[in-house]
Amino acid sequence: MTSKTKPAVSYAALTKSDSTVYSPPYRALYVGGDGNVVLVAADGSTATFTGLVAGTILPVEFVQLMSTDTTATALVGLL
Repeated sequence: MTSKTKPAVSYAALTKSDSTVYSPPYRALYVGGDGNVVLVAADGSTATFTGLVAGTILPVEFVQLMSTDTTATALVGLL
């Protein structure tokens, strides 16, 4: 298994913020409560994931979890 396909070895409850940058980037995001999530990748690109339901795991690497327009709750970053 490559490091990208191994299970997470660390995790943390995340607080939405338009200024916090994570280093190293998180490898995935667990969504505990329904809503939308706005993430920023290491290259600065932004994506909005809409209509997520509780229990979703987004397998995307990100350096920011934006507060603006993120409505999902109980978010956990996976490393």
